[in-house]
Amino acid sequence: MKSYRKELWFDVPTRRAFINITPDVNQCLRQSGITEGLVLVNAMHITASVFINDDESGLHHDYDKWLERLAPHAPTNQYRHNVGEDNADAHMKRQIMGREVVVAVTEGQLDFGTWEQIFYGEFDGRRRKRVLVKIIGV
Repeated sequence: MKSYRKELWFDVPTRRAFINITPDVNQCLRQSGITEGLVLVNAMHITASVFINDDESGLHHDYDKWLERLAPHAPTNQYRHNVGEDNADAHMKRQIMGREVVVAVTEGQLDFGTWEQIFYGEFDGRRRKRVLVKIIGV
């Protein structure tokens, strides 16, 4: 059994964004030399997310609007967490969208369903954050 670990770093200039990181994860998979196993991809920050879905701009727009309705950023004084901070909404958005994904590796490829891609969701950007890619297998 082999193991591979890499951190992907992101510096998103906006408060919220969805970034397709599938090419980055594919590059990690190639570098690992693993052809059968599992890939774990997780956000290493509590105001960011990793999730799998379709890479379609309308869907990303809908996610952004839906999340903002569920946990609006403003007014910031609506959240107890925001005493001295302004990111309580980002914590809640991360909770909804999830921390991590696990994808099977089959014959050296990410074993996705139709249209599936891996995304980094940023909910409190404008600072450097990281995502862990951990691959195990043979």
